[in-house]
Formats: sequence, structure tokens, C-alpha cells
Amino acid sequence: MSRAPVVLTSGDPSGIGPELAVKARAVLGDSLPFVWLGDPRHLPAGTAFHEVTSPAAAADVPPGALPVLPHRFAAPALPGQPDPANASGVIEVIARAVDLVHSGAARALCTAPIHKKALKDGAGFAFPGHTEYLAHLAGVGRVVMMLACPGLRVVPTTIHIALSEVPTALTEALLEDTIRITHAALKADFGLAAPRLAVAGLNPHAGEGGAMGWEDERMIRPLVARLAAEGMAIRGPLPADTMFHAAARAGYDAAICAYHDQALIPIKTIDFAGGVNVTLGLPFVRTSPDHGTAYDIAGKGVADPSSLIAALRLAQDMATARGR
Repeated sequence: MSRAPVVLTSGDPSGIGPELAVKARAVLGDSLPFVWLGDPRHLPAGTAFHEVTSPAAAADVPPGALPVLPHRFAAPALPGQPDPANASGVIEVIARAVDLVHSGAARALCTAPIHKKALKDGAGFAFPGHTEYLAHLAGVGRVVMMLACPGLRVVPTTIHIALSEVPTALTEALLEDTIRITHAALKADFGLAAPRLAVAGLNPHAGEGGAMGWEDERMIRPLVARLAAEGMAIRGPLPADTMFHAAARAGYDAAICAYHDQALIPIKTIDFAGGVNVTLGLPFVRTSPDHGTAYDIAGKGVADPSSLIAALRLAQDMATARGR
């Protein structure tokens, strides 16, 4: 088996990322090899860590210590107080981690949370977020965000836009692209030979035959029918209010949703602490915990590592499915 581990980026060193890395190592031990890429000065005081010169060397670090691939930042870090001087270091770590997975030195990428405004203020970061920067580094035109937990996978077709903009943004081309990227990723990254997809309607009751809006009948239903005719196991448009109870979830492998909250409310209700953010459509595996930097609790030792642990495990599983 390859010694290449998952590489975990430091994220914003003033957030909860560094302390969660330590907690994840304590839980996972040597059952899941990962290497933390960041500045050791940013780890919680008293952390047992071991610096390595290559990701592969992480496998030789005793379970009681965190394997660290050092990356020097400009300044120390104070919990809850982002320092503009460290913004460039955060960005450099992401780019270096991508190089590691591209080269095969790391088998998958897991990213700790960043704070977009802090990066913009400190380093002129020009991307809306992590995902767009990763797509840029990978040379990929479009990627898709999936949120996953053991009981549900959801994909929002439109993401961080006003609800009033969704009907215009939700075009047939965008929805088809989202469906095809998701379908391919379920095969390649999740090992599903024949993925089953459920497509949520845009309107209440999936439009109810046009009584509550025509987008479902005029755009979504014909698209789903066309893809089904190609052999894809796909259903829709389905009323979103009846798609997410346990019996309904058993009938599909991923739900394609029209907009952000339609996808994220059910998964955060089902598994608030354990959800994982997955980027589909990249040439490498990338996962991330489904939470932010949490400046308000950083350094207090109360941050829950469940989502990061789930993200590391899923990264490992996806990399295995890809055969890396």
C-alpha cells in the first residue's frame, strides 16, 4: 500500500484548524495517516508533534505525536485574532498542498477552514473562497460542491447567491453540468457503479403542474427525462419537502438541489457535526469540514473535531476508490 498520506492544510492559524488537527490525530492515531502542513508555532501550547521532510515520513511518526510538514508563516498566531501578516502563508499552504497531491506525494487533500475576508485584507486574495482557488490551481473550469454524511449526500446547483437570483441562475445547462459532474464523481470517488440521483424541484410541490411556477415542468422535467433516456438512474423534479425523510433517502445516492438552503438545511439537520464538504470535478480528492474558522471559540479547547475527522476519513475512502 502507498505510504502517501492525506495532507491536511493548516487553514487560518487564528481559527480552530490547528487545535482540531491535534484532536483528530488523538482520535485517529495511526489508523489513518495524515500530515499537517503548517507552522508548528501555531499549534496549541504543549502539542506533541514531529517535523517530517516528506509526507511519506508521516507513517513513521508515533501515534502520540502529530506529523508536521513545516511551512513558515510571517508571524505567530493569536486565537480569534486573524493577522494580515499570515494571509500569504495560508494561501501558500493551499498551493503547496495541491502540488503534493498532483505529484502523488499525498493521496488526497483535506483543507482546514479559511477566512476569505482575512485573506483579502492581508494578501489581496481574489477568489470567492477555497473551492474557486482550488479549481484555479487545478486548471478546471467548473467544480461542484457536495455536502456528505453517512445518511445523505446533497449537491446545491446554485450556491452563494440571493434567493431572488436563483430562478434566473438555474439554467438547463448549469443543472445538466451539475448532474453530470455529480454522476461521474459518484462512480469515480464513491465506487458506485450505477449512481441513483434525485433532482429537487425549484418550486413548492415541484411546481404542481405549473400552478406554483413553470420552471419544473418546462426545464427540469424534460432534462431529467433526457438524461434518463441515456441510461442514467435519475428521477425528478421531486417536491423538496418530501425528499429527505429516511425512507425517501434510501431511494437515491445523491440529491441534486436547486439552491443553497434547499440542500444544506436537511444535511445539517441530520448530522450537524459530522457533515463533510467535498469538491467534485477536481483531478484530485479534496474534502473539508463543514464549518468555518470559529474565531469565537478558537483557543478555548472546546471545538468539536467530528467534522474534520469525517473529512479525513472520507478523503481516504475517496482516494482508495480512485485507486491511488
